[in-house]
Amino acid sequence: MTDTLNSPAPSIASAPVYTIAQQRKIVTSIPGPRSVELQQRRNAVVSGGVSSVLPVYIEKANGAVLVDVDGNQFIDFGAGIGVTTIGHTEASVVAAATGQLQDVIHTLFTITPYEAYVRVAELLAEHTPGDFAKKTVLVNSGAEAVENGVKIARKYTGRRAVAVLDHAYHGRTNLTMAMNYKAMPYAAGFGPLAGDVYHAPSSYPYHDGLNGADAATRTIAYLEKVIGASDLACLVVEPIQGEGGFMVPADGYLTALQEWCTANGVVMIADEIQSGMARTGHYYASEIFGWVPDLVLTAKGIAGGLPLAAVTGRAEIMDSSQPGGLGGTFGGNPVACAAAVAVFESIERNGLLTEGRRIGRTLTAGLEALKATYDVIGEVRGHGAMIAIELVQPGTRGTTKVPNAAAVTHIANFAAERGVLLLTAGTYGNVLRFLPSLAVTDELIADGLSVIDEAFAAL
Repeated sequence: MTDTLNSPAPSIASAPVYTIAQQRKIVTSIPGPRSVELQQRRNAVVSGGVSSVLPVYIEKANGAVLVDVDGNQFIDFGAGIGVTTIGHTEASVVAAATGQLQDVIHTLFTITPYEAYVRVAELLAEHTPGDFAKKTVLVNSGAEAVENGVKIARKYTGRRAVAVLDHAYHGRTNLTMAMNYKAMPYAAGFGPLAGDVYHAPSSYPYHDGLNGADAATRTIAYLEKVIGASDLACLVVEPIQGEGGFMVPADGYLTALQEWCTANGVVMIADEIQSGMARTGHYYASEIFGWVPDLVLTAKGIAGGLPLAAVTGRAEIMDSSQPGGLGGTFGGNPVACAAAVAVFESIERNGLLTEGRRIGRTLTAGLEALKATYDVIGEVRGHGAMIAIELVQPGTRGTTKVPNAAAVTHIANFAAERGVLLLTAGTYGNVLRFLPSLAVTDELIADGLSVIDEAFAAL
């Protein structure tokens, strides 16, 4: 595994050129009149099950800024939940996708293949953790990658059971709904759910206080006693949990679990759908913890906003499926693959691993300063452009750490009205997560944090 492509990257990142001024600007009430009109049209024809964090309708986007139909400009700290990692409408991705649209839009790789699919698989083999031989299958979405990872692990091991961790989120399909920790809103009323899925205790240092070894011992005890290693096909783990609240496991936790899985013939799968593709200042967050998983799941940021996902892993595991057992009509679409190649090249050309670390330092410093002022901020945690703050009831930060979901709602709404888009998270709804693109500047971060400071002051 290496951080370089076949072509050497320049030592200095290319200066970005933006088509939209990278600044916050509010010119109407939020939502503005055109967004209100569009919301009325939406309510008449779109399922109520498809909700939106903020009912403003976006017309243009570039870099780390969104522009709505009323001309308001928002600092985007969400990046489509970690999708536009290298920035909205990044020029090289747009050019690659446009060029591919003019050549071939679709043939279906399992009928007549094409080079772009192969090139994406080569790049994934190069950049996912581990120096062993790897192979890849490309699919459409993160949930589909999870489903295929589990399917491959079951085929390889001949075993049935699937284990996940508390506070996990893996998707909205039938299997992944069963794998999620939180039923509402993802699974409530949608059953019956898939069986043979087990939820093991995770590492949550802020609340459990356990070091990595002790947390792993607790998890392994559950796997052995409740499931039994001989029946366990795979353990699926987010190295940094996303929807659960950006929980960062204690040092040594993931590697201890991998050692146990390897010793017991269990496939350990890294769900890097939100944490991968340079977001944490590494290609994959697993690298931060020295973890080399058997399979890696990639989606979200891989194609700059186009739908693409992947399962990448040990060749012997990936080859266990019979011919025709993997694939799908749109999986590895040529346009999405062309965009993905451009994303990998952009990460190298523009030094985005370094940018991810810069963003992490800037965000963490700013949020720690807020924590020193406001005792509702219990913890600041995360890596790179994947940082969160957990909010607790006043006076409980050092004791019971009682969740404060109301404060999260207030902060997010206050910020949105002033042009800062924030995402909420956490099992108890008490986490604010920061997932900006790697194009976000320190100036935009500082401006956004100034609005968040005002929001805390107004609590």
